[in-house]
Amino acid sequence: MPRIAGVDIPEKKKIRYALRYIYGIGPKFADAILSEAGVDAEKRAADLTENEVTQIATVIDATYIVEGALRRQMQQNITRLRDIRSYRGDRHRRGLPVRGQRTKCNARTRKGRKKTVAGKKGVKG
Repeated sequence: MPRIAGVDIPEKKKIRYALRYIYGIGPKFADAILSEAGVDAEKRAADLTENEVTQIATVIDATYIVEGALRRQMQQNITRLRDIRSYRGDRHRRGLPVRGQRTKCNARTRKGRKKTVAGKKGVKG
């Protein structure tokens, strides 16, 4: 199994799709990396030579922030938003949607499972 940027990528997939298993590399960056390294995008990951794997790894290391460094950078950005008490930082702190989505309905992914409030239905005034 080829190992690029510290990640084992699947052998049976074409390299343009296998590169996407690296955190921080999507479709656009995968194609850009392959064209810069001069590797055929339709080649399977298992069929790559050592030289091609080295070229791809060199391009990624020189040009892109991926995996642990990218995760660390994103966490530092969120921490900075929290520290300066911005609106976005406050939303991160509370675990609510950050980018202006509605929360009256939906938003279950960010808010988590429903917390049922007991005794609300049958209360008479």
